[in-house]
Order: sequence, then C-alpha cells, then structure tokens
Amino acid sequence: MARGRVVSEAAVRPWVLHVDLDQFIAAVEVLRNPDLAGKPVIVGGRGDPTERAVVSTASYEARQFGVGSGMPLRIAARKVPDAVILPVDAPAYLAASEEVMATLRDQPGAVVQVLGWDEAFVGVATDDPEAYARRLQHDVLDRTRLHCSVGIGDTLVRAKNATDFGKPRGTFRLTAENWLEVMGERPTTALWGVGSKVSKRLAALGIGTVAQLAVGDAEALTGEFGPKMGLWYRQLGRGDGSNVVDDTPWVARGHSKETTFQTDIVDPDAIEAAARHLLDQVLDEVAADDRPVVGLGLKVRYAPFLTKTFTKKIPSTADREVVLARTLELIAKIEPGRPIRLLGVRAEMAMPDDAREGHTPTRSGW
Repeated sequence: MARGRVVSEAAVRPWVLHVDLDQFIAAVEVLRNPDLAGKPVIVGGRGDPTERAVVSTASYEARQFGVGSGMPLRIAARKVPDAVILPVDAPAYLAASEEVMATLRDQPGAVVQVLGWDEAFVGVATDDPEAYARRLQHDVLDRTRLHCSVGIGDTLVRAKNATDFGKPRGTFRLTAENWLEVMGERPTTALWGVGSKVSKRLAALGIGTVAQLAVGDAEALTGEFGPKMGLWYRQLGRGDGSNVVDDTPWVARGHSKETTFQTDIVDPDAIEAAARHLLDQVLDEVAADDRPVVGLGLKVRYAPFLTKTFTKKIPSTADREVVLARTLELIAKIEPGRPIRLLGVRAEMAMPDDAREGHTPTRSGW
C-alpha cells in the first residue's frame, strides 16, 4: 500500500512509474535454488572471496550486515562469514530481466523505457496510478516469481526517487505537491544523479539538502558546474523535468572492458599488453556496431584502491591502428613504478542522434 500523501485524482492523466526489482540478482539465485531463501546471499566475481572481485548484489539478509554493491568480495565475506557467495551468471539475469520487461510491455497502455536489468520507467495515462502499479506488481510476480517496488511520479525524477520509499514490494507517490515535504530535508545524495563528488561541491556552496538545492543561487551553481549542469542540478532539487517515457531502443554510446589482476602489475610491457588485449575486445564490439570511435578512456586502479580515469576526444575514425596509437598516449599517463590492480579501456562512438530533447542524463560506462 502506498505510504505517501495521496491527492485525489478524478481525471485520467499521464503518470510515470518507476519499476525496480527487489534484490534482483539475489532473487534470481533464490529462484534457482530455493534452499537459499532467508539466507545471506552475496553474488560477485567468480564466487571466490580469495580473489579480487566486488559484490554485484547482496540479499536483504546480507545487507543487514553492511554488505553492498561494489564492496570488495573479501570484505563482504568477513562481514558475513556464513554467507552463501555465488559467481555472477549474466545470461541467467538477462533472461529473467527480459521476462520482466515483456510483462511490463503487456500492461494496458504502457510505454516502457528500460534502464537496466532490474529497472524501467513505465509511462501510462490512468486515474488511479496506485491500482495500476499494484496490478503491474501482481503480473510481474505471477509471470516471473520476482517482486518489484514501484515509484509513482509526475516526472521521471520524482518517480525514480519515489521507489526508495516503496521498497520492498510496495508503492509510493511523489509529485510536485509533496516533493519538498518528503525530500526537502534529505541530503543531496538522496537525489537521482547526485553522487558524493557532486554533493561535496554543492556543500562548498552551502547546499546540503534537497530543499536548499531547490532554491540554490543560479549564479553560484552555474559558476561551479557550468550553465547547463548548474541549472539542471537546481531543477533536480525541485524534482522537475521531463515526464516523457521514451521507448526508443537503447543505443550504446560506447563499449568498455576491464580486468582486475589477481597480482598487481608494474612492468610497463605487461601494462601495455593488458591494455592492447582489452582494446582488441572493445574494438571488436565497436566494429559490430559499425560506428566510428570519437573518444577514448583509460581506467587505472592503483594499489590499494585509488582509481584514476583518463579520457580524450579524438577525430572520428574506424582505423584500429589510429585508435591504438591514441590509447597508448593515455597509457603514457600511468604513473611509472606504481602497482596496478585494475585496468579498463573504453571507446566512445559517434551517436546516430547525440542530443535528444528532454533526455534525462545518465551515467557513463564507468
């Protein structure tokens, strides 16, 4: 049942629903092995906590011990010594996700924008969004045996943030009318699109809460973040923005590959060889998309855990040798003699339509 303040709506109107599958990867594993139900389950890497890998997801039982996505697997294992640790099985999760998304598309009048394996926006016109959300949850559970939470909003941003208040297995509504009441005193990191780095920059401007960001000084924000992003962050603080759910098929902006070394590497030849190997895989995927490369990225994680990312724009090219030469220029930026535990390579491609109006910014590949 919704726990937000619900305003009576007599007429049919457009709504945005954000559907988020509860503990998705762990839930899929429990479906495959029902004996795991109720146990702390951690999924990551090859399922071996002695190797270098990170947590992909954790069941709610494991999260109670402080385990979260992105945490080193060995630390997660220390926090929950009796946890069941499983390897990542991407094909299984993809198959389950496709069943969920098919169920969403079967909903009456639904426009579906897939955000990832475990979440999507659903646009619909209805006079009772809570009832629609509950029917959607029922249908997803009936078809896939997976539970989901649904955020209801009058914009994409509000729907996305509403989901947090509906978890697990519930619904919650956020609109212009109750946005500041619910979100106002929360830290800016509670907003979709604001991470720790941005929140620190906002704090330096005296902005620590959503309400403060909503009325933030435009000149100060644009001075810190630029004319586009500065105003966008203030709009985010108000929960404003597009209410258009876009079901245009997703087109990859780029391809990336990375590898974690079980033993740190230092030798320049070994670093270059690893980067070349990753780049070959990336460029094979780029070639399949038949679009030229326009930008490059190199991700380096030094031991013990300091990550640096180097990027550069390049003239549009499909020549592998040219891309390799430019990648080697980025490799030259690596600090000599410093042990490396992870290396990643990314190629950004030219987009068919690189600037769709009303498109909500999303995270890059890294």
